[in-house]
Amino acid sequence: MVSFRIVNLSSIDLNLLVVLRAVLDERSVARAAARLHVTPPAVSNALARLRDLFGDPLFVRSGRGITPTPRALELAPILDRSLGLLETSLQGGAFDPESCTRELTIALSDADLVASLSAIAKVFTRRLPKATLRVVTLDTLVSLGGLAGESVDLAIGPPVDEPGLHSQLLFEEAGVLIARRSHPRVRRVLTKEAFNREGHVDILLLLGRAGAGNRAVEQAMREAGLVRRIVATVPTFAAAASIVASTDFLSGVPLRAARLFARALPIRILEGPLRPFWFPMHLCWHERTHHDPAVAAFRAVVVEALAERKTERTAAAGGRRSRVARA
Repeated sequence: MVSFRIVNLSSIDLNLLVVLRAVLDERSVARAAARLHVTPPAVSNALARLRDLFGDPLFVRSGRGITPTPRALELAPILDRSLGLLETSLQGGAFDPESCTRELTIALSDADLVASLSAIAKVFTRRLPKATLRVVTLDTLVSLGGLAGESVDLAIGPPVDEPGLHSQLLFEEAGVLIARRSHPRVRRVLTKEAFNREGHVDILLLLGRAGAGNRAVEQAMREAGLVRRIVATVPTFAAAASIVASTDFLSGVPLRAARLFARALPIRILEGPLRPFWFPMHLCWHERTHHDPAVAAFRAVVVEALAERKTERTAAAGGRRSRVARA
């Protein structure tokens, strides 16, 4: 027989949830007590009431510390978001980014982890000095329910036409082909015949599935009479570059990431047989955070951090050969 616990919200002491969030963050009763300016016994008493409230141990001892139960981990993102919104509402007046203590989350591909994250972190630290920047992969975004879920605020990627989603163009990213520098058959200029002959490493970023960008490139190549002979599939651009560096395979990766990979790996950027394919990369968010002032400030941070990338395609026009050669 299944039993249900009926909780009267009016009987819950909100301070208990504040204690629970602190213990989840600190993984220590003593550190949580110091953070909340109370005694450790007061935190222990609050945890006892929380265990009764949720019908779960919430934490178990592990060595010298404590480990949250699955139920406590399930509550963690809900508490962060709910208490954060409540704190913002209680502040009243205009939102002050310099005093915001929220955890703000963005989902990035591994290409943007190496090519965009440092710029975002630099501006984030300046504009939201007390907030916490959390970065997850696109795989994690999908597994957490996308932007409609409760865990991720923003994502950078191709625009997606889904109900409730908002987006803003950040920049256009060129996709280029790479090969190892000592490839026996491929030099800097790749012919159509060589493209169709060589093996290719494909990148499937979203839980092993092809995304919108992958499908768009595949269609453009088919229309040009190009056929990729896929010999391996990997979940990240970095993995593809690593394979290319030690084999005779080719792969397509974003230009900025390719330049960075080429500093550490023996790979080169190729020209042809098509001009670089330009991907519109958007900042995406959901309607649920559209009016949230903290997330709005976070969006402004990302836009400011990547503003210079908007001019890349214009700068590349007319100078493709010399720009790629320098990479």
